[in-house]
Amino acid sequence: MELKLRDGDYVRDGIGGLERVHGGEELVQRLRYRLCARRGAFPFAPTLGSELHLLWQEKPSARLAAARKYVAEALAEERDVRVKNVVLRQEGDVLYVHVLLAHGEQSADITLRLEGE
Repeated sequence: MELKLRDGDYVRDGIGGLERVHGGEELVQRLRYRLCARRGAFPFAPTLGSELHLLWQEKPSARLAAARKYVAEALAEERDVRVKNVVLRQEGDVLYVHVLLAHGEQSADITLRLEGE
Protein backbone atom coordinates (compact mmCIF):
# COMPACT_ATOMS: atom_id res chain seq x y z
CA MET A 1 0.00 0.00 0.00
CA GLU A 2 1.47 3.33 -1.09
CA LEU A 3 0.52 6.94 -0.58
CA LYS A 4 -1.52 8.41 -3.43
CA LEU A 5 0.20 11.00 -5.62
CA ARG A 6 -1.42 13.53 -7.93
CA ASP A 7 0.68 15.96 -9.96
CA GLY A 8 3.70 15.19 -7.77
CA ASP A 9 1.95 15.88 -4.46
CA TYR A 10 0.42 13.59 -1.86
CA VAL A 11 -3.38 13.59 -1.82
CA ARG A 12 -5.06 14.54 1.47
CA ASP A 13 -7.93 12.39 2.72
CA GLY A 14 -9.88 15.30 4.21
CA ILE A 15 -9.51 14.16 7.83
CA GLY A 16 -5.89 15.07 8.50
CA GLY A 17 -4.24 12.14 6.76
CA LEU A 18 -3.21 11.09 3.30
CA GLU A 19 -4.99 8.84 0.83
CA ARG A 20 -3.51 5.47 -0.05
CA VAL A 21 -3.69 3.41 -3.22
CA HIS A 22 -4.28 -0.33 -3.39
CA GLY A 23 -3.97 -3.17 -5.91
CA GLY A 24 -4.06 -2.17 -9.55
CA GLU A 25 -4.10 1.53 -8.74
CA GLU A 26 -0.88 1.09 -6.76
CA LEU A 27 0.77 -0.66 -9.69
CA VAL A 28 -0.29 2.03 -12.18
CA GLN A 29 0.98 4.77 -9.89
CA ARG A 30 4.35 3.02 -9.51
CA LEU A 31 4.67 2.51 -13.27
CA ARG A 32 3.70 6.12 -13.99
CA TYR A 33 6.36 7.26 -11.52
CA ARG A 34 9.00 5.13 -13.24
CA LEU A 35 8.04 6.66 -16.59
CA CYS A 36 7.89 10.29 -15.37
CA ALA A 37 11.02 10.41 -13.21
CA ARG A 38 14.19 11.35 -15.04
CA ARG A 39 16.66 8.48 -15.17
CA GLY A 40 19.83 9.33 -13.26
CA ALA A 41 18.14 11.93 -11.02
CA PHE A 42 18.35 9.67 -7.96
CA PRO A 43 22.00 8.88 -7.11
CA PHE A 44 21.14 5.86 -4.98
CA ALA A 45 18.77 4.44 -7.61
CA PRO A 46 20.52 5.13 -10.92
CA THR A 47 18.22 2.88 -12.96
CA LEU A 48 15.01 4.47 -11.66
CA GLY A 49 13.19 6.60 -14.20
CA SER A 50 13.14 7.04 -17.94
CA GLU A 51 14.74 9.11 -20.65
CA LEU A 52 11.42 10.04 -22.26
CA HIS A 53 12.27 13.71 -21.69
CA LEU A 54 14.92 13.27 -24.42
CA LEU A 55 12.35 12.55 -27.14
CA TRP A 56 12.38 16.16 -28.32
CA GLN A 57 16.07 15.76 -29.19
CA GLU A 58 15.26 12.90 -31.58
CA LYS A 59 14.34 13.40 -35.20
CA PRO A 60 10.56 13.07 -35.60
CA SER A 61 11.03 9.89 -37.65
CA ALA A 62 13.05 8.27 -34.82
CA ARG A 63 10.88 9.30 -31.88
CA LEU A 64 8.59 6.28 -31.76
CA ALA A 65 11.49 3.81 -31.70
CA ALA A 66 13.22 5.89 -29.03
CA ALA A 67 10.02 6.09 -26.96
CA ARG A 68 9.64 2.31 -27.09
CA LYS A 69 13.25 1.88 -25.98
CA TYR A 70 12.93 4.41 -23.12
CA VAL A 71 9.69 2.83 -21.87
CA ALA A 72 11.21 -0.68 -21.96
CA GLU A 73 14.29 0.51 -20.03
CA ALA A 74 12.21 2.34 -17.41
CA LEU A 75 10.01 -0.67 -16.74
CA ALA A 76 12.66 -3.40 -17.03
CA GLU A 77 12.75 -3.97 -13.26
CA GLU A 78 8.98 -4.61 -13.18
CA ARG A 79 9.21 -8.34 -13.90
CA ASP A 80 5.52 -9.13 -14.31
CA VAL A 81 4.71 -6.09 -16.46
CA ARG A 82 4.68 -6.35 -20.24
CA VAL A 83 4.60 -3.37 -22.60
CA LYS A 84 1.94 -4.10 -25.20
CA ASN A 85 2.13 -0.87 -27.18
CA VAL A 86 3.58 2.64 -27.23
CA VAL A 87 1.93 5.37 -29.31
CA LEU A 88 3.13 8.95 -29.82
CA ARG A 89 0.98 11.91 -30.74
CA GLN A 90 2.19 15.46 -31.21
CA GLU A 91 0.03 18.53 -30.79
CA GLY A 92 2.08 21.66 -31.36
CA ASP A 93 4.92 21.69 -28.84
CA VAL A 94 3.44 18.86 -26.75
CA LEU A 95 4.14 15.15 -27.18
CA TYR A 96 1.70 12.62 -25.74
CA VAL A 97 3.13 9.19 -24.98
CA HIS A 98 0.44 6.51 -24.61
CA VAL A 99 1.70 3.29 -23.03
CA LEU A 100 -0.47 0.18 -22.94
CA LEU A 101 0.70 -2.33 -20.34
CA ALA A 102 -0.29 -5.81 -19.23
CA HIS A 103 0.12 -7.30 -15.77
CA GLY A 104 -1.25 -10.82 -15.70
CA GLU A 105 -4.86 -10.58 -16.85
CA GLN A 106 -5.05 -6.85 -16.12
CA SER A 107 -4.13 -4.05 -18.47
CA ALA A 108 -3.30 -0.42 -17.84
CA ASP A 109 -3.13 2.60 -20.10
CA ILE A 110 -0.83 5.43 -19.06
CA THR A 111 -0.62 8.72 -20.94
CA LEU A 112 2.24 11.12 -20.36
CA ARG A 113 2.39 14.74 -21.54
CA LEU A 114 5.83 16.00 -22.54
CA GLU A 115 6.27 19.67 -23.35
CA GLY A 116 9.02 20.79 -25.72
CA GLU A 117 12.29 21.69 -24.10
